[in-house]
Amino acid sequence: MATRRHAREAVVALLYAYDLGNEDINDFTDQILEERKIRNKQKDFALNLFNGVLSNLITLDRAISTQIKEWDYDRIGSIEKALLRLGSFEILFEKVDKAVVINEAIEISKDFGDEKSPKFINGVLDNIKFVEEVEDEVKKSDD
Repeated sequence: MATRRHAREAVVALLYAYDLGNEDINDFTDQILEERKIRNKQKDFALNLFNGVLSNLITLDRAISTQIKEWDYDRIGSIEKALLRLGSFEILFEKVDKAVVINEAIEISKDFGDEKSPKFINGVLDNIKFVEEVEDEVKKSDD
């Protein structure tokens, strides 16, 4: 039985393929998720994440870009970019524990990225989480 971790890994694979130029990957998401045995609630979860990332790509890329002052966004590896986009989407748009999101991204990066990926992913997502929390506090104080 697939877990949310498996679903996130599948979404990272889909986003990776998308980033490599397979923009028609949407036509194959059901097939790919089925091959990975991502079904029922986990399939819904994965599709929500994948479609949410694609729908908010400009916002997500902007949020990521503002946190990588020392890097050119285009130099980020496709796996790391997929993980950052997914993590950013969950932090900014989903009502989930942000620490869990960051931890999942770090763990997946250990399996699929290079040795520097976990630290990089952690730093960027933690900064995005911090900015989001500050903005939420400002909104609350304005109300």
